[in-house]
Amino acid sequence: MGSQNKTQPTTSPVSDYLEAIEPETRKSDALKLAVIMKETTHAEPKMWGTSIVGYGNYHYKYETGREGDTVAVGFSARKSALTIYGLFHYQENKENIKLA
Repeated sequence: MGSQNKTQPTTSPVSDYLEAIEPETRKSDALKLAVIMKETTHAEPKMWGTSIVGYGNYHYKYETGREGDTVAVGFSARKSALTIYGLFHYQENKENIKLA
């Protein structure tokens, strides 16, 4: 129902995104975070849009009927810092989360 999310999974290589991160300290932090998230989720990373590294997906449905998919957990290297994305109400939503 309604429009599709702007941020969709892509086939772009995660490694290309990670290697292009600047400055070097942020790249180093992103590479470490990528390892931690993969070990924790047991999911392969996938690019969502041009700047989000996602692990697993989460299907949501609002009371309005709007539904879609987004990353279960992920991160993005923004200009000023790494931004981490995740689920807020895991216990209430775990049946909609696919990590592996």
